Amino acid sequence: MKIEIENLQFKCIIGILDFERVKKQRVIINISFNYDFVDNSFIDYSEVSNLVKKTMKEKKFNLLEDAIKTIEKILYESYDIKNLNLKISKPDILKDCVVSLSS
Repeated sequence: MKIEIENLQFKCIIGILDFERVKKQRVIINISFNYDFVDNSFIDYSEVSNLVKKTMKEKKFNLLEDAIKTIEKILYESYDIKNLNLKISKPDILKDCVVSLSS
C-alpha cells in the first residue's frame, strides 16, 4: 500500500533569517511512503500528519535540511515504512516563487 499526504499546511518557525526566527510562516509538506498491509495492520495517516506537524512546531528548525532529516528519522523509527518521499515548501518566503526541499 502507499500513503500520500498532500499539501499539509500549517505555520511554524523555520529558517535562518532574523524575521523567520520571530514570525511563523506557512509551510506545505508532502509525504508519501509504502507499507505492508497485513491482517488489518494499517498506518493512521492522521497520526502521521499530526506527528509531522507537532515535530515541525516544537523543533523550530533553522534549515529545511535539518527538518527533513529529523522527520525522516522519526517516521522510519515510528512506522514500518519504505520508500519515503518528503517535500517541505516555504511558499511565502520569496514573492516570485515557492522554495522547496525534498528527499
